[in-house]
Amino acid sequence: MQVELFDFELPPKRIALRPVRPRDSARMLVVPGTGGFHDFTVRDLPQLLRKGDVLVFNDTRVIPAQLEGRRGWARIGATLHKRIDLRRWQAFVRNGKRLHEGDTVDFGAGVTATAEARHEDGSWTLCFLGDEPVEILLDRAGKMPLPPYIASKRSADAADQIDYQTIFATRDGAVAAPTAALHFTPAMLGALEKAGIGFEALTLHVGAGTFLPVKVEDTAQHKMHAEWGRIGPAAAARLNAVRERGGRIIAVGTTSLRLLESAADARGRILPFEGDTSIFITPGYHFRAIDGLLTNFHLPRSTLFMLVCSLMGIERMQGAYAHAILNKYRFYSYGDTSLLFPDSD
Repeated sequence: MQVELFDFELPPKRIALRPVRPRDSARMLVVPGTGGFHDFTVRDLPQLLRKGDVLVFNDTRVIPAQLEGRRGWARIGATLHKRIDLRRWQAFVRNGKRLHEGDTVDFGAGVTATAEARHEDGSWTLCFLGDEPVEILLDRAGKMPLPPYIASKRSADAADQIDYQTIFATRDGAVAAPTAALHFTPAMLGALEKAGIGFEALTLHVGAGTFLPVKVEDTAQHKMHAEWGRIGPAAAARLNAVRERGGRIIAVGTTSLRLLESAADARGRILPFEGDTSIFITPGYHFRAIDGLLTNFHLPRSTLFMLVCSLMGIERMQGAYAHAILNKYRFYSYGDTSLLFPDSD
């Protein structure tokens, strides 16, 4: 399928550089399978879902995965992407042509790493030296890895330490936030619980590959980067019981959706899962595990826009995004959100 089908024009002023406050005051575009588009706010969510529905969140926590260092006189930037083991991470490296296998990079604050191997996609395996846990080293030398479309306009600051984490973040390992969940507050969770809406959590450690542009002309030629995820046996059983009772599974964010679909069998039952997934969802994919999706607005020509087009149809999502742009919705990680229902009932 041609990547140009997933293109659209977005005015730069529609890109949100900061979140709204409070978080649950963000706007929310409801997109049913057919008919018009409906403008709400996140606070309306309890009235838009049914008693017995379950929202599925990603409990990954963003780590300070952006590093700036030197190899001799050469400046080296690294964005950690995926953990390999206790001391090794796969990383995307800026100025990587100045790096050679065996080089040591000094990231300051007593944090150093050896460049062990370069991969076909240009990323590197970095092995952090010393005995301290890598998480402690990152807390000392790393910065919050804001998305490129924000980082190119401003530097990360103290506010981002809070703003770029969801209230569900408990498991260290992500280098990008599951941004649809940034809109939730304790008050919102209380309102949802009162309305009979359930919650479930899974873990998918989002990698920096989520921001990589699709550089090929045909989607069949694009290779997704793998990310590690887990759905425990008890959580899988509870989710299957939701549908058996007639409830719906609503994924909060594309990360939750991708892991649920990776774990589902051909009948739509969710199985326990632990390991890597590189699932790439494009139009023609048959969704098995979810009945709806809450997700922020995505970049043109991105794998995530392809995913929502797979769920709702390309024409439908192009129309929804045109509506959002015309009505001045805020886009991307710190922006507004959308609630997608492929079925109109």
